[in-house]
Amino acid sequence: MTMKKTLTLAGSDTSGGAGIAADLKTFQEHDVYGMTALTTIVTMDPEGWHHRVNPIDVLLVEKQLETALSVGIDAAKSGMLGSVDIIELGAKKFKEANLDKYVLDPVMVCKGEDEVLQPENTDAMRELLLPLALVTTPNLFEAWQLAQTDGPIRDVDGMKEAAAKIHELGAKNVVIKGGKSLDPERAIDLFYDGKDFTVLEGEKIDTTYTHGAGCTFAAAVTANLANGKSVKDSVADAKTFVNAAIKYGWKLNEYVGPVMHGAFNKYKVTN
Repeated sequence: MTMKKTLTLAGSDTSGGAGIAADLKTFQEHDVYGMTALTTIVTMDPEGWHHRVNPIDVLLVEKQLETALSVGIDAAKSGMLGSVDIIELGAKKFKEANLDKYVLDPVMVCKGEDEVLQPENTDAMRELLLPLALVTTPNLFEAWQLAQTDGPIRDVDGMKEAAAKIHELGAKNVVIKGGKSLDPERAIDLFYDGKDFTVLEGEKIDTTYTHGAGCTFAAAVTANLANGKSVKDSVADAKTFVNAAIKYGWKLNEYVGPVMHGAFNKYKVTN
């Protein structure tokens, strides 16, 4: 038996809903073998659930990447990176590995927080990682920051403007996640391949149990690419997978509710 091999270069969410925990659960649900290179450890204050972000030493991150990349990777993703040094390292190692199926999830804030974790990281991602990305998956805020548009993105036309600018920066395909912000009835995302814009609509689910949805989406895209699906199909199938995960999200404690990563397969959701 052989399996496709995937890598996540990302942070550890101690509560288990996002980061590498979400990535590995998602990889498992897609029948790919997941490996990790840990960049940060995120802990939460039990009183108020505020996040504490603790970067891993860059030399240790390098050793992790060398371990995983040495066995050959079919697709990789990155999430929370923690520092400019780690971004530079990731770009260097992905180039050396000639990694052609790389998904950049440009994590800038923790869910439930509204402060950019490390503003200097955005410039480094824009310069070093976007040109390597087969797919990037920013939410509305992240797309605004990467594209440097005049103001926040508020509609599909704004998404198109940002997607075109992000594509010009080097990302071959851009998915901007509209989430719950654009339409009261539908969950709207935008896919751009450099030629055509495709609006992806799905059921909008009335829930706050969405912790880890962004990580899960990017990990699903990565797994689909590893399994040989086209970029467009990888994105569309990831949206269906995450929609099911959100639909069956659950309450972890008084502060957070994660998505259910196994919902798509457990409840036999159909496209």
